[in-house]
Amino acid sequence: MRWVYIIFVRMKKILFVCLGNICRSSAAEEIMRTMVADAGLAREFFLDSAGLIDYHEGEPADSRMRAHAARRGYHITHLSRPVRYNDFFDFDLIVGMDDRNISKLKAMAPGLDEERKVVRMTDYCRLKVVDHVPDPYYGGASGFENVLDILEDACAGLLETERGGAE
Repeated sequence: MRWVYIIFVRMKKILFVCLGNICRSSAAEEIMRTMVADAGLAREFFLDSAGLIDYHEGEPADSRMRAHAARRGYHITHLSRPVRYNDFFDFDLIVGMDDRNISKLKAMAPGLDEERKVVRMTDYCRLKVVDHVPDPYYGGASGFENVLDILEDACAGLLETERGGAE
């Protein structure tokens, strides 16, 4: 008789959120996805991103963000979508990019348990000393590069945290 052991690993579900879901959150999703895959943990994470407004719903990420990310090896394919009520139940962490995002997400949360899922992206930074991920939409190339630098640092810290400090 042969025994088969099945080990169930509960997937960690993380939603990244910014205002329109075309720059910061879509980039964070792809950076984290790449880091998770590189660590051999793709089956342990479900990653998505959303925006607080639906203005860009169904649109790809900003072309400038996609271009800057591509130069670093990230291929952003996400199509913008707004945060939904069920996201507060479906995700373990809801990661906002700045104080306005955090405040709005907490106000949208259906209850205290769901509100506790809302965290700040830069709280996971290990090297950068910043309190928010700035919106690069109205800036130049250096703004997009700065955002990618911050997100790479924060995503590395988030992955380390979710793995229990081991890297």
